[in-house]
Amino acid sequence: MITRRDTLRLAVLAALASPMLTACGSDDPKKQGGGGAVAGRLELVSSDRDRMPGDPGAIPGVVAAMQRFAGGLYGGLPAEGNLIVSPYSVAVALGMTLTGAGGATAEEMRAVLGADDRFHAGLNALTAHVEALAGRQERADGSKAEIDLAAANQLFGQAGVRWEQPFLDLLAEDYGAGLRTVDFETATEDARVLINDWVEKQTHDRIEDLIPAGVLDVMTRLVLVNAIYLKAPWETPFTKELTTQAPFHRVGGSTVEVEMMAGAATSGPLTKGDGWQATRLPYAGNQLAMTVVLPDEGRFAEVESQFADGALADAMTGGRPTGIDVRLPRWKHRTAASLKEVLVDLGMPTAFAPGAADFRPMTEADLDLYISAVLHQGFIAVDEEGTEAAAATAVVISDTSAMIAEPFVVDRPFLYVIHDVEHGTPLFLGRVLDPTQEG
Repeated sequence: MITRRDTLRLAVLAALASPMLTACGSDDPKKQGGGGAVAGRLELVSSDRDRMPGDPGAIPGVVAAMQRFAGGLYGGLPAEGNLIVSPYSVAVALGMTLTGAGGATAEEMRAVLGADDRFHAGLNALTAHVEALAGRQERADGSKAEIDLAAANQLFGQAGVRWEQPFLDLLAEDYGAGLRTVDFETATEDARVLINDWVEKQTHDRIEDLIPAGVLDVMTRLVLVNAIYLKAPWETPFTKELTTQAPFHRVGGSTVEVEMMAGAATSGPLTKGDGWQATRLPYAGNQLAMTVVLPDEGRFAEVESQFADGALADAMTGGRPTGIDVRLPRWKHRTAASLKEVLVDLGMPTAFAPGAADFRPMTEADLDLYISAVLHQGFIAVDEEGTEAAAATAVVISDTSAMIAEPFVVDRPFLYVIHDVEHGTPLFLGRVLDPTQEG
């Protein structure tokens, strides 16, 4: 049985496959707002600018800023349970949003992201560098392995809204992102399904329902989305036959049996810090790696605080080369989080404040835009062969300009009529003199 969701998913796949819907460019990219989006369809409103190569010289500054942002982001998320988050995905989604921010809103966002005048171009070059790490890799032993690593950006805007051309141009040049129109006003659920299905396609179905029901409404005007997917085999795979049940000592002193992997003995860096040690596990080709940080017994919370305060870079650099016999548990989990409160606490409250946020550079329309939600979801699975990970971030922009409502307080006798909308057929007609009386 084909469901409504299946029908919409097919519409998304057809739209994404259409040669007319490229990331940048359209038949008439400057013609906007000429008609409403049809429920279940995506129409392109974009810039005719090609993506620029970015500024490779700005990459170190962008990475340093992203590491600081990662610590603050990590420190603001709930401390209970497993966690997987992509600072890269969140930074890119907020970076796209920053291109349409002004005034104090932009100043706060730049401060939180550590963004300078070269930030967008540097992030563009960094994305190109990261994506170039994908493809066929050769291990040190001569064997071949494939790394899948890709990121994608997309905007979904309300049909009929005219978006500013400089805003669209910057998104095309530095983020490779076009804007597809949907109808939040009269087909909110259809729009939500279309966006979620786009995310699922980009992440190989690892990120599902990024935007839960009830987040979007008739006042939603724009959703900016980043998605990233990685599937990478180890440079030195673990030996499946050596995986055994072993104790894992949880915070608080309890113990649980886990599937502990072994057999990936390698030569690599061993870094030590205040209460922790770390090693780097490379993926095939040695251009990507997982750094595992192991706190000393009883010092997990202390070490976690260090990394939230900016010690992340210390674990990923330096260390003395040594032979390492790694024992690592298999794990698989996902995290879904709303980042609004975290970002407010980090120092960008104005963007979330109706009536105070300044996103006028996005559109010439008479809209009072603000960020109503920032949603993030991550997935990771680690086994003997390697790692699969995915993440997506959605920044939801809403309008307050139509929220000023005339008071309509029914506190005196009134009449009512129940009717069909198209013709006004009076199906029921009545009056209420006293709502407390049933007779």
